[in-house]
This record gives sequence, structure tokens and C-alpha cells, in this order.
Amino acid sequence: MTRYIFFSGKGGVGKTTMASATAIHYALTGERTLIVTTDPASNLADVFEQEIGHKITPVKGVLKNLFAMEIDPDEATREYKEGIIGPYRTIMPEDIIASLEEQLSGPCTTEMASFDRFIDFMETDEYDVIVFDTAPTGHTIRLLELPVDWSRHIEEASKGSGQTCLGPVQSLQDSKDKYDRATALLKDTERTTFIFVMRPDKLSLYETLRASRELETIGIKPGEIIINGILPKEVCEMHSRR
Repeated sequence: MTRYIFFSGKGGVGKTTMASATAIHYALTGERTLIVTTDPASNLADVFEQEIGHKITPVKGVLKNLFAMEIDPDEATREYKEGIIGPYRTIMPEDIIASLEEQLSGPCTTEMASFDRFIDFMETDEYDVIVFDTAPTGHTIRLLELPVDWSRHIEEASKGSGQTCLGPVQSLQDSKDKYDRATALLKDTERTTFIFVMRPDKLSLYETLRASRELETIGIKPGEIIINGILPKEVCEMHSRR
């Protein structure tokens, strides 16, 4: 068992079902388990038939060890910006605060905010197993590329202008260290497993192969593949008669 388990694949292949079943399995074996979704269109709440949202929520029922959360990009962005600006609100003039808020209103802030919240779960010791139910493949690949890209961007900026779209390099050094740790963790097959879920059709196979190659270019090795939706032969024969 690895501590971090990622489920990825194109939309509609059953990632949430497989991720939820896996989380339930570990919770039933006594492991304190958290399932997190990074999909903005998540149906995790529908699976467990309860409200979840942008907060860690105990899953109702007999699963005392199971918790869930749906990362909300808008709420994550608000928390991220306030984490940077908040300490200065009482000591800096209003025009400086307004300037900071404007600087952090770009798309890279939204991108980094969701990722920063995502990384937080990989740095906590509160859970034995964390299952990530990710967004469709393209979004997930970008999410996993971020620590590599941003660590490189901060390093290059430190040798040049010293500025990034999130502010001076000096203020982001802690973030770079955090991204470097996340990158090492994502590449560690003894602690992290990537599972692709696919359907038995050409398009799903193509998407899975493409995503696997993209992960390998950033040093992440896919672990397993679940082929979902395979029908028994007798069912197929019955449908063909109709």
C-alpha cells in the first residue's frame, strides 16, 4: 500500500466510482482515509449522498475513518490570496494593499491556489491514506506539471529579473522548497501510486497512453490501469440478438 493514490483518466470512465470504492476499502480496514477531488465538476457528494464541499467532512455511516473534500477553485484562490495579503492589511496603506490584490488577480494565482491546496494534503500526517479523485486527464497532467514548472520558473527568475507573476522571488523561496518536496513525493513509487481508469475503446486507450507518456516526461511513473465497463459475453450476445 502506498500512502497517496491518484485516479486519473478521461471524463466519464468511472474515476470517482473507483476512487470512492478504494477509499471505502481502506477505511474499512482501519486506515484513517481521506478522499479529495480536484475536479471542479465533481460528483463526490452524489456518491456519498451528502454535502461535502470545500472542507474536510466526515463521511456519514459506519465509516468512522473516512473523510472527504471537494476543492473549490474559487474558494482556494480566496484563501491563497488572503494568506499572502492578510498579514499586511493592518500595517500597509490601502493603496499598497490594492496594488497587491491587483497583482494577485491574474490566472496564475488561480492555478497556483488550487495546486497549493492540493499540496497541503501531501504534507500532512493526519491520514494514513489519501485518495485523489482528479479532474479529466488534461487538467490533471497540468496540475502534476505545476511543481516542476514553478520550481524551474522561480529558479530562472532568481537569475534574471527576480520577479514572477506572484511577486518577488525572495518571497517565494518557501514555495519553491514546497514544490520540490511535492515533486520528489510524486515521483516516489513507494509512497505514490497513479492509477488510470479507462473504458475498453480506442479513444480511451489513446488518452491513457498519451497521458502515461506525458507523466513519464516529468519523471512520474503510472502504476496501474483499471479497464472499466467490460460486459460479460452473455450480456453482449443478448444485446446483439436485439
